[in-house]
Amino acid sequence: MKANIFDIQRFSVHDGPGIRTTVFFRGCPLRCAWCHNPEGLSPAPILQWMKGDCIGCGLCGTRSNAEDAARCPTGALHVCGREWETGDLYREVLRDRDFFGADGGVTCSGGECLLQADAVWELLSRVKSDGISTVIDTSGYVPWASFAKTLDVCDLYLYDIKCADAKKHKAGTGVDNTRIFENLTHLSEVGAHIWLRVPVIPGFNADVGEMTAIAHLAANVKTAECVTLIPYHTLGVQKYESVGMPYTMKDIKPPTQEQMQTFADIFARAGLLVR
Repeated sequence: MKANIFDIQRFSVHDGPGIRTTVFFRGCPLRCAWCHNPEGLSPAPILQWMKGDCIGCGLCGTRSNAEDAARCPTGALHVCGREWETGDLYREVLRDRDFFGADGGVTCSGGECLLQADAVWELLSRVKSDGISTVIDTSGYVPWASFAKTLDVCDLYLYDIKCADAKKHKAGTGVDNTRIFENLTHLSEVGAHIWLRVPVIPGFNADVGEMTAIAHLAANVKTAECVTLIPYHTLGVQKYESVGMPYTMKDIKPPTQEQMQTFADIFARAGLLVR
Protein backbone atom coordinates (compact mmCIF):
# COMPACT_ATOMS: atom_id res chain seq x y z
CA MET A 1 0.00 0.00 0.00
CA LYS A 2 1.24 3.50 -0.85
CA ALA A 3 0.40 6.84 0.77
CA ASN A 4 0.86 10.40 -0.51
CA ILE A 5 2.35 12.37 2.39
CA PHE A 6 3.40 16.02 2.59
CA ASP A 7 4.81 16.21 6.12
CA ILE A 8 5.63 14.25 9.26
CA GLN A 9 5.57 16.35 12.42
CA ARG A 10 7.24 15.05 15.55
CA PHE A 11 6.66 16.05 19.19
CA SER A 12 3.15 17.30 18.41
CA VAL A 13 1.05 18.12 21.48
CA HIS A 14 -2.04 19.48 19.72
CA ASP A 15 -3.16 16.46 17.68
CA GLY A 16 -4.55 14.21 20.39
CA PRO A 17 -3.44 13.07 23.84
CA GLY A 18 0.19 13.09 24.90
CA ILE A 19 3.21 13.56 22.64
CA ARG A 20 2.45 12.42 19.12
CA THR A 21 3.91 12.01 15.67
CA THR A 22 1.49 13.43 13.12
CA VAL A 23 1.48 12.18 9.54
CA PHE A 24 0.00 14.64 7.04
CA PHE A 25 -1.74 13.02 4.07
CA ARG A 26 -2.10 14.94 0.82
CA GLY A 27 -5.42 16.07 -0.64
CA CYS A 28 -8.49 17.80 0.81
CA PRO A 29 -12.07 18.17 -0.48
CA LEU A 30 -12.53 21.49 1.37
CA ARG A 31 -11.13 24.88 0.46
CA CYS A 32 -11.24 26.82 3.71
CA ALA A 33 -9.88 30.34 3.25
CA TRP A 34 -8.06 30.10 6.61
CA CYS A 35 -6.35 26.75 5.94
CA HIS A 36 -2.83 26.77 7.36
CA ASN A 37 -1.63 23.82 5.25
CA PRO A 38 -2.20 25.00 1.65
CA GLU A 39 0.70 22.86 0.50
CA GLY A 40 -1.38 19.78 1.36
CA LEU A 41 -4.59 20.65 -0.49
CA SER A 42 -3.66 19.03 -3.79
CA PRO A 43 -3.50 15.23 -3.98
CA ALA A 44 -0.32 15.55 -6.07
CA PRO A 45 3.08 16.82 -4.87
CA ILE A 46 3.73 20.50 -5.66
CA LEU A 47 6.72 22.82 -5.84
CA GLN A 48 7.35 24.98 -2.79
CA TRP A 49 9.76 27.91 -2.66
CA MET A 50 10.80 29.15 0.77
CA LYS A 51 11.92 32.73 0.18
CA GLY A 52 13.81 32.96 3.48
CA ASP A 53 16.04 30.01 2.54
CA CYS A 54 16.89 31.30 -0.94
CA ILE A 55 20.45 32.61 -1.56
CA GLY A 56 19.62 33.97 -5.03
CA CYS A 57 22.11 31.77 -6.88
CA GLY A 58 19.89 31.43 -9.96
CA LEU A 59 20.50 27.72 -10.36
CA CYS A 60 16.79 26.93 -10.05
CA GLY A 61 16.01 28.60 -13.39
CA THR A 62 12.29 29.13 -13.83
CA ARG A 63 11.31 27.36 -10.57
CA SER A 64 8.74 25.44 -12.57
CA ASN A 65 9.65 21.76 -12.29
CA ALA A 66 11.30 19.06 -10.21
CA GLU A 67 14.55 19.40 -12.17
CA ASP A 68 14.78 23.03 -11.06
CA ALA A 69 14.23 21.91 -7.46
CA ALA A 70 16.96 19.30 -7.74
CA ARG A 71 19.48 22.03 -8.60
CA CYS A 72 18.67 24.15 -5.54
CA PRO A 73 21.68 23.99 -3.16
CA THR A 74 19.75 25.07 -0.05
CA GLY A 75 16.45 23.26 -0.57
CA ALA A 76 14.61 26.59 -0.75
CA LEU A 77 12.91 25.22 -3.87
CA HIS A 78 11.73 21.69 -3.30
CA VAL A 79 9.01 19.23 -4.17
CA CYS A 80 6.57 19.20 -1.25
CA GLY A 81 5.24 15.73 -0.73
CA ARG A 82 6.30 12.23 -1.59
CA GLU A 83 4.88 8.77 -1.93
CA TRP A 84 5.59 6.37 0.92
CA GLU A 85 5.16 2.64 1.17
CA THR A 86 3.05 2.21 4.29
CA GLY A 87 5.59 -0.26 5.68
CA ASP A 88 8.31 2.37 5.42
CA LEU A 89 5.99 4.97 6.90
CA TYR A 90 5.28 2.68 9.85
CA ARG A 91 8.98 2.19 10.49
CA GLU A 92 9.52 5.96 10.27
CA VAL A 93 6.91 6.83 12.91
CA LEU A 94 8.05 3.96 15.12
CA ARG A 95 11.38 5.74 15.54
CA ASP A 96 9.58 8.09 17.95
CA ARG A 97 8.08 5.38 20.14
CA ASP A 98 10.27 6.17 23.15
CA PHE A 99 8.75 9.66 23.32
CA PHE A 100 5.10 8.63 23.24
CA GLY A 101 4.81 7.57 26.86
CA ALA A 102 1.52 6.15 28.11
CA ASP A 103 -0.80 8.54 26.27
CA GLY A 104 0.99 9.63 23.09
CA GLY A 105 1.14 7.94 19.73
CA VAL A 106 0.48 8.47 16.03
CA THR A 107 -2.05 10.83 14.45
CA CYS A 108 -3.12 10.80 10.80
CA SER A 109 -4.04 14.27 9.56
CA GLY A 110 -3.97 16.28 6.36
CA GLY A 111 -5.32 17.59 4.11
CA GLU A 112 -7.98 15.00 4.68
CA CYS A 113 -6.32 11.71 5.54
CA LEU A 114 -9.49 9.67 5.02
CA LEU A 115 -9.32 10.36 1.29
CA GLN A 116 -6.61 7.70 1.55
CA ALA A 117 -8.53 5.48 3.97
CA ASP A 118 -6.90 2.23 2.81
CA ALA A 119 -3.42 3.60 3.48
CA VAL A 120 -4.53 5.04 6.83
CA TRP A 121 -5.91 1.65 7.82
CA GLU A 122 -2.73 -0.10 6.74
CA LEU A 123 -0.54 2.29 8.77
CA LEU A 124 -2.68 2.45 11.90
CA SER A 125 -3.32 -1.30 11.99
CA ARG A 126 0.43 -1.81 12.35
CA VAL A 127 0.76 0.98 14.91
CA LYS A 128 -2.20 -0.25 16.98
CA SER A 129 -0.92 -3.83 16.94
CA ASP A 130 2.15 -2.49 18.76
CA GLY A 131 -0.05 -1.09 21.53
CA ILE A 132 0.43 2.53 20.42
CA SER A 133 -2.40 5.08 20.56
CA THR A 134 -3.95 5.92 17.18
CA VAL A 135 -5.81 9.11 16.23
CA ILE A 136 -7.47 10.36 13.04
CA ASP A 137 -7.94 14.10 12.48
CA THR A 138 -10.74 14.66 9.97
CA SER A 139 -13.04 17.24 8.41
CA GLY A 140 -15.71 14.55 8.16
CA TYR A 141 -16.32 15.24 4.46
CA VAL A 142 -15.71 11.74 3.07
CA PRO A 143 -17.96 8.75 2.35
CA TRP A 144 -19.04 6.85 5.46
CA ALA A 145 -17.21 3.81 4.08
CA SER A 146 -13.93 5.62 4.77
CA PHE A 147 -14.83 5.88 8.45
CA ALA A 148 -16.12 2.31 8.57
CA LYS A 149 -12.78 1.15 7.17
CA THR A 150 -10.88 2.66 10.11
CA LEU A 151 -13.16 1.98 13.09
CA ASP A 152 -11.16 -1.04 14.26
CA VAL A 153 -7.79 0.72 14.14
CA CYS A 154 -8.59 4.22 15.44
CA ASP A 155 -8.72 4.95 19.17
CA LEU A 156 -9.90 8.55 18.80
CA TYR A 157 -11.30 10.83 16.11
CA LEU A 158 -10.53 14.56 16.15
CA TYR A 159 -13.59 15.88 14.33
CA ASP A 160 -14.00 19.41 12.99
CA ILE A 161 -17.23 21.36 13.24
CA LYS A 162 -16.77 24.61 11.37
CA CYS A 163 -20.29 25.96 11.04
CA ALA A 164 -23.87 24.97 11.85
CA ASP A 165 -25.49 26.68 8.87
CA ALA A 166 -25.18 24.69 5.62
CA LYS A 167 -25.16 27.68 3.25
CA LYS A 168 -22.62 29.58 5.31
CA HIS A 169 -20.51 26.43 5.56
CA LYS A 170 -20.49 26.05 1.77
CA ALA A 171 -19.60 29.71 1.28
CA GLY A 172 -16.64 29.40 3.65
CA THR A 173 -15.33 25.94 2.79
CA GLY A 174 -16.65 25.09 -0.68
CA VAL A 175 -18.95 22.29 0.56
CA ASP A 176 -22.08 22.14 2.67
CA ASN A 177 -22.06 20.28 5.98
CA THR A 178 -24.80 17.67 5.46
CA ARG A 179 -22.40 14.77 4.95
CA ILE A 180 -20.20 16.01 7.81
CA PHE A 181 -23.03 15.90 10.34
CA GLU A 182 -24.38 12.60 9.01
CA ASN A 183 -20.97 10.99 9.46
CA LEU A 184 -20.60 12.54 12.92
CA THR A 185 -23.96 11.06 13.95
CA HIS A 186 -23.01 7.61 12.63
CA LEU A 187 -19.62 7.79 14.31
CA SER A 188 -21.23 8.54 17.64
CA GLU A 189 -23.86 5.83 17.19
CA VAL A 190 -21.20 3.15 16.75
CA GLY A 191 -19.50 4.30 19.97
CA ALA A 192 -16.37 5.91 18.55
CA HIS A 193 -14.40 8.18 20.87
CA ILE A 194 -14.59 11.75 19.58
CA TRP A 195 -12.94 15.05 20.41
CA LEU A 196 -14.67 17.91 18.63
CA ARG A 197 -12.64 20.82 17.30
CA VAL A 198 -14.06 24.19 16.30
CA PRO A 199 -11.93 26.76 14.45
CA VAL A 200 -12.96 30.25 15.55
CA ILE A 201 -12.86 32.41 12.43
CA PRO A 202 -13.80 36.13 12.52
CA GLY A 203 -16.27 36.97 9.77
CA PHE A 204 -17.31 33.34 9.44
CA ASN A 205 -18.38 31.76 12.71
CA ALA A 206 -16.90 33.94 15.48
CA ASP A 207 -20.18 35.25 16.85
CA VAL A 208 -22.47 34.27 19.72
CA GLY A 209 -25.29 33.06 17.47
CA GLU A 210 -23.15 30.68 15.41
CA MET A 211 -21.21 29.38 18.41
CA THR A 212 -24.47 28.73 20.25
CA ALA A 213 -25.77 26.75 17.27
CA ILE A 214 -22.55 24.72 17.07
CA ALA A 215 -22.64 24.08 20.83
CA HIS A 216 -26.21 22.78 20.52
CA LEU A 217 -25.16 20.36 17.80
CA ALA A 218 -22.07 19.29 19.72
CA ALA A 219 -24.05 18.62 22.89
CA ASN A 220 -26.08 16.00 21.01
CA VAL A 221 -23.00 13.99 20.01
CA LYS A 222 -23.23 11.26 22.64
CA THR A 223 -19.62 10.09 22.52
CA ALA A 224 -18.03 13.53 22.26
CA GLU A 225 -15.64 13.70 25.20
CA CYS A 226 -14.64 17.35 24.83
CA VAL A 227 -14.45 20.30 22.48
CA THR A 228 -11.42 22.41 21.59
CA LEU A 229 -11.86 25.96 20.31
CA ILE A 230 -9.03 26.88 17.95
CA PRO A 231 -8.57 30.63 17.42
CA TYR A 232 -7.82 31.85 13.92
CA HIS A 233 -4.12 32.51 13.37
CA THR A 234 -1.86 33.59 10.54
CA LEU A 235 0.93 31.04 11.00
CA GLY A 236 0.36 29.64 7.50
CA VAL A 237 0.45 32.93 5.58
CA GLN A 238 4.02 32.50 4.29
CA LYS A 239 3.12 29.04 3.02
CA TYR A 240 0.68 30.59 0.53
CA GLU A 241 3.45 32.65 -1.02
CA SER A 242 5.71 29.61 -1.07
CA VAL A 243 3.25 27.62 -3.22
CA GLY A 244 2.09 30.55 -5.34
CA MET A 245 -1.41 30.84 -3.88
CA PRO A 246 -3.15 34.07 -2.81
CA TYR A 247 -4.04 34.48 0.85
CA THR A 248 -7.40 36.24 1.11
CA MET A 249 -7.59 36.71 4.90
CA LYS A 250 -4.46 38.75 5.56
CA ASP A 251 -6.51 41.63 7.00
CA ILE A 252 -8.46 39.44 9.45
CA LYS A 253 -7.47 39.80 13.10
CA PRO A 254 -7.47 36.80 15.48
CA PRO A 255 -10.27 36.73 18.07
CA THR A 256 -9.46 38.34 21.40
CA GLN A 257 -9.04 36.40 24.64
CA GLU A 258 -12.31 37.89 25.84
CA GLN A 259 -14.13 36.61 22.75
CA MET A 260 -12.61 33.16 23.15
CA GLN A 261 -13.71 33.04 26.79
CA THR A 262 -17.24 34.06 25.80
CA PHE A 263 -17.39 31.23 23.28
CA ALA A 264 -15.88 28.75 25.74
CA ASP A 265 -18.58 29.68 28.25
CA ILE A 266 -21.26 28.93 25.64
CA PHE A 267 -19.96 25.39 25.18
CA ALA A 268 -19.52 24.88 28.91
CA ARG A 269 -23.14 25.89 29.53
CA ALA A 270 -24.15 23.31 26.93
CA GLY A 271 -22.54 20.66 29.14
CA LEU A 272 -19.35 20.17 27.14
CA LEU A 273 -15.85 19.90 28.52
CA VAL A 274 -13.75 22.64 26.87
CA ARG A 275 -10.10 21.77 26.45
